[in-house]
Amino acid sequence: MTWLRRKLKRLRRREDGSATLEFVILFPIVMTVFVNCFEMGMIMLRQTMLDRSVDLAVREIRIGEVQRTVFHNGLRRLICSQSGVLKDCESRLRLEMRVVDPRTWTGLDPQVDCVNLDDPAAPPQQFIPGAGNQLMVLRACHLFEPLVSNFALGAVLGDLMDRESGDMYRLVSVSSFVVEPRF
Repeated sequence: MTWLRRKLKRLRRREDGSATLEFVILFPIVMTVFVNCFEMGMIMLRQTMLDRSVDLAVREIRIGEVQRTVFHNGLRRLICSQSGVLKDCESRLRLEMRVVDPRTWTGLDPQVDCVNLDDPAAPPQQFIPGAGNQLMVLRACHLFEPLVSNFALGAVLGDLMDRESGDMYRLVSVSSFVVEPRF
């Protein structure tokens, strides 16, 4: 028994495995933080590019570079051509445009109309091009999937954001404009 005690005492005094132990303990924590930062950065990049492309498309409608009668597919193509980083933009982007009376503002429906990947041919709920001097509100909903879906932030993203069809999450951008009258 004394032989075993001496071996354990000698093993306890040795320090040649201490760096490996620290690495084993800290590496998963550091990698989790790194992957979370990368995932959040990508989500913010997607949201910023969606906001930017919607604002650019609305600007082109306002100043008259696009034909006055705006249709869902044409506006979606215009937004997707300016977005850059939105994956499968044409198939995952749904637009909703409605007329809002500024005097009797009722607000928007909190339920955003997003693409249903089970039935992608379903038309948008409301897309009204509007007439002269009408206040229009445009909502764009884009579905995305996290880069690392089963690790770190990707695993808990369902608690932070609403999950849509096909295990994807939505990004929403809202913009408003006034339709200029025709002369």
